[in-house]
Amino acid sequence: MLFDLDDDTQLLQRTVRDFAVSEIAPVAAELDRTKAFPYELVSKMGELGWMGIPFPEEVGGAGGTSLQYAIAVEELTRIDSSVAITMCAHTSLGTQPIYLFGSPEQKERLLPDLTAGRRLGAFGLTEPEAGSDAGNVKTRATLDGGEWVVDGAKQFITNAGTDVSGHVAITARTGDPAHPNEISNIIVENGTPGYEQGTPYRKMGWNASDTRPLTFDGARVPEENLLGPRGAGFTQFLHILDIGRIGVASMGVGLAQGALDEALKYAKERKAFGQSISKFQTIQAKLADLATEIEAARLLTYKAAWLKDQGRNFSLTAAQAKLKTGRLAVRATEEAVQIHGGYGYIEEYPVCRFYRDAKILTIGEGTDEVQQMVIARALGA
Repeated sequence: MLFDLDDDTQLLQRTVRDFAVSEIAPVAAELDRTKAFPYELVSKMGELGWMGIPFPEEVGGAGGTSLQYAIAVEELTRIDSSVAITMCAHTSLGTQPIYLFGSPEQKERLLPDLTAGRRLGAFGLTEPEAGSDAGNVKTRATLDGGEWVVDGAKQFITNAGTDVSGHVAITARTGDPAHPNEISNIIVENGTPGYEQGTPYRKMGWNASDTRPLTFDGARVPEENLLGPRGAGFTQFLHILDIGRIGVASMGVGLAQGALDEALKYAKERKAFGQSISKFQTIQAKLADLATEIEAARLLTYKAAWLKDQGRNFSLTAAQAKLKTGRLAVRATEEAVQIHGGYGYIEEYPVCRFYRDAKILTIGEGTDEVQQMVIARALGA
């Protein structure tokens, strides 16, 4: 087994890390405070090719690997989760459905702008009764005169309401009374009459990312906006969720690492009883445990990405990685705040933002409980 990253991957890792430190870190706190979407940063990442890392060059992507994509997400999250989830949701959820299931015309029309980051893509699955119970979709699309008429609502959707949002791929029931459980995916483009993006949510964290509800009231889209075969929506979105878990697991690793970075830095600077608190065994034990768990979680996440790159089944490993890293991010940020003491509760210190950002990683892209179900089923339980 080889654990060394190749030269191209190491270069990407350093480049993203440098960008995160020099471009994102100085503005992350202000973006969070003002809940401002990071348009300038997204544009720069698009110009650098990072919004389309795992897609082939022939469709406008960077021709990178899933592992390279995971590492880029990790390095961004090490500094700021809002910027990272913007790229992560766009790549895994917004662009992957078009790349994997789109028709030649859909790919030709949409992928160049998506992979270049000129347009953001979104994925509309979650509804009030279709979150963990993902198959309980209520949104309906009915064919009428060569158009799909869409009625329903989605919630907790990322990247759908920005000035550069291009489309949302939604799950909808498309069956007639003889096939009531038929679910398909349909592309609804921004600007479609009857499709509205609601007011952004007030959130605990990820404040600089775009998350809002969507409504569809007689929204009419061309029949050719069907994404893949009719009735294949359930299978499609399960596969997309598997891919998305690699990205979210990478965010968990990055956030935990960022918390450790800040905790170690503070512990070296903070003096108590005549020495740095990093010299106290209690603090050292916290730092050592976190460093060890982060490395283990990183290897699990990288394995999931590597399996995908090898064309092998990665569903189990991705679910394990997502479960492990989300919980680790919560624990790591909590410990980092504790090491900071009272200062950890003050917004001037990044760990305060990290702590707020962490919890969603045990909920989004499938709750911990859903990951446990996926893992248990894969084990044959």
